[in-house]
Amino acid sequence: MLNRSFSLAALFTALISAGITAHANEAVIRKAIAERMPNAPKVDEVRPAPMPGLWEIRIGNEVRYTDPTGSYLIEGELIDLKARKNLTEERVTQLNRIDFATLPFKDAIVWKSGTGKRRIAVFADPNCGYCKRFEKGLQEMKDVTVYTFLIPILGGDSPEKSRAIWCAKDSTATWLAWMLKSEQPPKAPAGCDDAAIERNLALSRKIHVNGTPAILLEDGNRIPGAVGAVELERRLQALTPTSKS
Repeated sequence: MLNRSFSLAALFTALISAGITAHANEAVIRKAIAERMPNAPKVDEVRPAPMPGLWEIRIGNEVRYTDPTGSYLIEGELIDLKARKNLTEERVTQLNRIDFATLPFKDAIVWKSGTGKRRIAVFADPNCGYCKRFEKGLQEMKDVTVYTFLIPILGGDSPEKSRAIWCAKDSTATWLAWMLKSEQPPKAPAGCDDAAIERNLALSRKIHVNGTPAILLEDGNRIPGAVGAVELERRLQALTPTSKS
């Protein structure tokens, strides 16, 4: 009984010590990064990396690595050779995952084909050539509902064009006419409520959408950039059974 009690006490002490060490390393790393990279964005999280002796630094949804003293910065991917897994990619995917059901669908342009049972959300700029290509590919998809959140981020007349599309009498028809046929949208009427566009921009910053098109799937994962209909179909078919339509 005495030996067992001693072992439990030793284990408890070791766990506390490990926690203190981890906290100390985090503080050291944060301080070192702040001092050595004063113009760098704020570090959101510091935690042990899967590889012993390595620490992960997270800034937004970007991942970097460092040593326990914050003296070195590693930019690259961490690969588990035995398991054949890209650990950095898995971590970034986890960070980018969103709760699809919480998206503000009232701020989106919506169209569907067939039953519309399979849902995707797209952040798009009306002047984005890749968005146009993606939109054309979507027309080949069956049984999908597409929510498009307008985010004018490319400059030029993107803000005016986004407002004109959103404020049109039939925003869905106007959006598709522009994206598929390059038909100019009518000028937005005076007094149109275009606050949804600003909300979309704020949302895109919050969930780290850095380019268009950004495609969000119902399982919370995203596809950064345009994909063809075949690849999108593959991704939709691979969704987990728990996805809700």
